[in-house]
Amino acid sequence: MVIVRISETAQAAGVGVETVRFYERRGLIEQPAKPTFGGHRRYPNETVERIRFIRRSQGIGFSLREIGELLSLRVDPEADCSVALGHTQDKLAEVDRKIASLQAIKAALEVLVQNCPGRGAISKCSIIDALATADESVELA
Repeated sequence: MVIVRISETAQAAGVGVETVRFYERRGLIEQPAKPTFGGHRRYPNETVERIRFIRRSQGIGFSLREIGELLSLRVDPEADCSVALGHTQDKLAEVDRKIASLQAIKAALEVLVQNCPGRGAISKCSIIDALATADESVELA
């Protein structure tokens, strides 16, 4: 196990030093004890892999709280893969809900664009009109 400084750890993981410190504050990586000389934090190489795990997990939509749970599973020899699968299935369902919501927003925007001639006085603008008069419970699409 090679021990490296925070700047080297950050660079190897592809993040900034402040990101390393942020992950420490969130409890996602351990803050190493400062050595008696030099006052620099020294990180084991495993920290780089842990940060990469965090970044990959963020990249596919997991929150830092969820990543913390996944990291706990990763180091628990008694943990079962089904728990990770459950977290991933939950995330997939959340993404599906967001996609459906975005599709509804897109449809509403398309209606606004189709109904607007794009010229004339703003007082007669169909987009402004629709947004001003639409009932909260009524979809524009």
